[in-house]
Amino acid sequence: MKRIILHWTAGTNQPNSIEYEHYHYLINGDGLIIKGKHSVHDNKNCTDGNYAAHCGGGNTGSIGVAMCGMKDFNGNPNSTKYALTRKQCEATFELLAKLCKDYSIPITPQTVLTHYEFGQAHPKTSSYGKIDIIFLPPFNFVPKNEVGDFIRNKVRWYYQRV
Repeated sequence: MKRIILHWTAGTNQPNSIEYEHYHYLINGDGLIIKGKHSVHDNKNCTDGNYAAHCGGGNTGSIGVAMCGMKDFNGNPNSTKYALTRKQCEATFELLAKLCKDYSIPITPQTVLTHYEFGQAHPKTSSYGKIDIIFLPPFNFVPKNEVGDFIRNKVRWYYQRV
């Protein structure tokens, strides 16, 4: 695997059956890590149709991780009843660090990134314009254009400890 793409589900703080289909790992609002239907290895080659379709134009070679939440988010921090939690974010950052170790994925902007960042780098894909993740409610002081770097710094911190 060559990269990890981080998402939010745009749903509630608990995974639903559709989300199980699209992500390798889901993290609920309590920080519980739940495996999706597909194994990470299903995304080595996506030509057979049996893979976790989490990132238009970027599924092959990508591990899809999603934090459950952010339903109805419209850019206003108070627009969702399903905000990401600190416990959920920290569990996710730690999981990303473990996945980086397990799959020998370096922690760079090209290899550990948000769905938003992937879309910005690949404007001709269906991922362009996605807003996950441009805001982290527990870390609301982080500007939109620095969220990916903030996440990678947290992942680096956990990487030294896992």
